[in-house]
Amino acid sequence: MFDLLTYQQYWWFIVAILGGLFVFMTFVQGGQTLLNTLAKDEDEKNIIIASLGRKWELTFTTLVMFGGVLFAAFPLLYAVSFGGAYFVWMAILFCFIIQAVSYEYRLKPNNFLGQKTYEFFLFINGSLGIILIGIALATFFTGGNFIKSEMNLSSWKLPTYGLEAVLNPFNICLGFTMFFVSRTQASLYFINNIEHKNIVRRAKTQVKIDGSFFLLFFIFTFGYLLTLSGIEYSNEMFIIRENKFFNNILETPLFIFSLLSGVVFIFYALYITIIKNSDKGIWFFGIGVVVAITTILCLLGFNNTAIYPSLSDINSSLTIENSSGSLYTLEVMSYVSLGIPIVLSYIYYVWKSMDNEKITSDEVKSDSHHY
Repeated sequence: MFDLLTYQQYWWFIVAILGGLFVFMTFVQGGQTLLNTLAKDEDEKNIIIASLGRKWELTFTTLVMFGGVLFAAFPLLYAVSFGGAYFVWMAILFCFIIQAVSYEYRLKPNNFLGQKTYEFFLFINGSLGIILIGIALATFFTGGNFIKSEMNLSSWKLPTYGLEAVLNPFNICLGFTMFFVSRTQASLYFINNIEHKNIVRRAKTQVKIDGSFFLLFFIFTFGYLLTLSGIEYSNEMFIIRENKFFNNILETPLFIFSLLSGVVFIFYALYITIIKNSDKGIWFFGIGVVVAITTILCLLGFNNTAIYPSLSDINSSLTIENSSGSLYTLEVMSYVSLGIPIVLSYIYYVWKSMDNEKITSDEVKSDSHHY
């Protein structure tokens, strides 16, 4: 129906949307880092864990979907990033494994590690795990140390296999931006989801703190991004172009509109929460985050921009054109993707069903199977 390039651009846009949705869902991880900040006794801690426990699987599922779409639509990108920088991705996977184990066994009787250990695991998942994901995603802009042969076989050129990414200032900034956006969203989520005046009061205070750090990191990181050089390609020729991402924004007015729209939603969410004492901030903030992150990821993939620059050999850089699946694969996947709105509608329905009423202390105490 369409040509190959159209399908490639379509599927990169889907990847960008999934990236935005994942960042929104990290409010679960942010909440885990706030457990000992917002809760002052075991009852309050159980309420917070119960609130997060209803949603933690959605974050993991969104991450798996993100990786799955990359694997199917852009298999070479998946192989180079997940396979080459595997020390980073294995560390991320470990952080999510201990999260799943912690929710399952935190209150199990006679668990040999103890409740505090599992709560520490949740903190590791929400802090180190999220920062590492931010660093890994940042390498799509800053690149990796790999080479690609004519047979599309890749190899990593450094023995650290991706860990060297933690030394790049931009990567670190994006990692901490994700850390603070997850904590800000968590507090907004608790305000909306929990019926407990002390937790809500502390969460509103935490919104001011983490929201301020998030805005500082976001502004600095985005400004940093606009100064980065990027890899531009034409007819299989690669060149380094200064201020590539800034130029991409100027050349695509839609990016300017969508980015500003996302920022407006974010500021509005903070305004109605802090000034108007509204409990609906999480929804406006979430929309803003999804739109902003989707826009930022779309700075890659379009306007002849490499989606994974090679720091070892510029001609090995990956693009949506040289790393994608076949026309047949992308076309079939596109038909399947038409069912995505149905899946999202079902998720929304289930979410609303679970959150018809806010979580209370009595509800948690009466549930013998809570997390």
